[in-house]
Amino acid sequence: MPTASGRACCSRAFHCRILPLPDHEFLFALEMADDPDSSRMLDELCAAVLGHVGYAPPAIAEVNRELRAAITQGNGPGRCGVRFVVHGGELQIVVARIGASEWRTTRRLPNP
Repeated sequence: MPTASGRACCSRAFHCRILPLPDHEFLFALEMADDPDSSRMLDELCAAVLGHVGYAPPAIAEVNRELRAAITQGNGPGRCGVRFVVHGGELQIVVARIGASEWRTTRRLPNP
């Protein structure tokens, strides 16, 4: 792996290695209550996260429907954890609730 030779993070006395990172790599997780206010907040959050990484409105609406269904269907009442993970050119969304099967979906990130 080459050492950095650009302006950032480098000097004649010190050399560093800079690993290439995709533009969008992150983990966003939250724990939410099972109530209508949380559902509206999650809809807005999902739209913002997916819009941030470049999904078009129709794709955002489709993922939002899937996520809402995963949270409301068959999981019972109570709190649940939701994670948005972007890594390696993919978006993974995970819904976890104690005592229930974990739901997840993975999609390729849209081309810039």
